[in-house]
Amino acid sequence: MRLLALDAATEHCSVALWMDGRVLERAVEAGKAHAEDLLDMVREVLAEGRVDLAELDGIAASIGPGAFTGVRVSVAVAQGLAFGAGLRVVAVSTLEALALRALEAPAAGAPEHAIACLDARMQEVYWGCFQADAARGLRATTAPRVSAPTQVAVPPCRHAGMGRGFAAYPQLRQVPGIELAEGAAAALPRAREFARLGALRLSLGEDLDPADLQPLYLRDKVADTEAERAARRHDVI
Repeated sequence: MRLLALDAATEHCSVALWMDGRVLERAVEAGKAHAEDLLDMVREVLAEGRVDLAELDGIAASIGPGAFTGVRVSVAVAQGLAFGAGLRVVAVSTLEALALRALEAPAAGAPEHAIACLDARMQEVYWGCFQADAARGLRATTAPRVSAPTQVAVPPCRHAGMGRGFAAYPQLRQVPGIELAEGAAAALPRAREFARLGALRLSLGEDLDPADLQPLYLRDKVADTEAERAARRHDVI
């Protein structure tokens, strides 16, 4: 199976080409997602893999959550490439990609459960809990959420934590049941995990028409109102 994966939902933009388990990857951490960055990296991995876009079996697209602009870029670029080459798409969330990385981290001692957590700004985090699954890589044990760090909780068992939300809000390290391996708190999603999950889902027939690809925002605004900012400052004081 040959599959292209791309993600621009966070400040770490990346592209991966999956070829029967072999992964070619490009990444840039630039702070803002740009369609041009993704397209340049797509051209590079396809050239290195000596494969044309139309020869692929599908595209794994990051649907978020993450930065609103970045999520839109991920979805739009995946749709544009898929429409142009007549390919199907597979939706993968940033939280799923992070959780798979936690579940497969050698230093983590092969955990069976993971929690992925990203900084959502506005004193909130995107998070979700997952369990290892032999057929699908993982499955969600909680719905993806956006909440204050104080509302993060995991089921009563060991969860390997992964994601930059833990660096942004160190109090999350004290949540019972969460263990962090070295470097896990600094992690952002990588296209190689999107590719692995995308390949699994494509093989299971979980592909979509590009027109049906939908972003996962988890919230419907990008900034606090003046009143909300004033209230938050008052709470801090």
